[in-house]
Amino acid sequence: MSNNSDNGPAILFLCLGNICRSPLAEGAARAAFAAAGIAATLDSAGTGDWHVGHPPDRRAAAEARRRGTDISDLRARQLAVEDFYRFDLILAADATNLRDARALAPADATARVRLMLDLVPGRQGESVTDPYYGADDGFAATWADVSAVAAALVAETSKG
Repeated sequence: MSNNSDNGPAILFLCLGNICRSPLAEGAARAAFAAAGIAATLDSAGTGDWHVGHPPDRRAAAEARRRGTDISDLRARQLAVEDFYRFDLILAADATNLRDARALAPADATARVRLMLDLVPGRQGESVTDPYYGADDGFAATWADVSAVAAALVAETSKG
């Protein structure tokens, strides 16, 4: 993985509204990189604009808290063209968001755009569980998915 100067890798997590999956992924990655003592620039965004400026879904925030991570300070934002230059890697939660990100990407973009779970052996091509319309326990499944992604990112970064 390329490095963004001395601040480690710069990674953006992407979902639809930036209130469930991508803030959970950002929170899991922040915790994993901090535990490993690795500097990284981490952020999240959505392809849609419905929730811009809003905090994470209360159920997502509660799940993160249960896992020892506070994401309550995060605010939803929409993916921007500048993100394709600011980040080394943009990780989409599912194929629809991957497609939408690639459609927005400038021809000379420097960021690689991939599916989050493509980093997890045996999960390539899969979508991160979307808990928004389901029961509260769906957020635990999402946390499991994004934690696996975070662990894979730390392992990849540690290899150099």
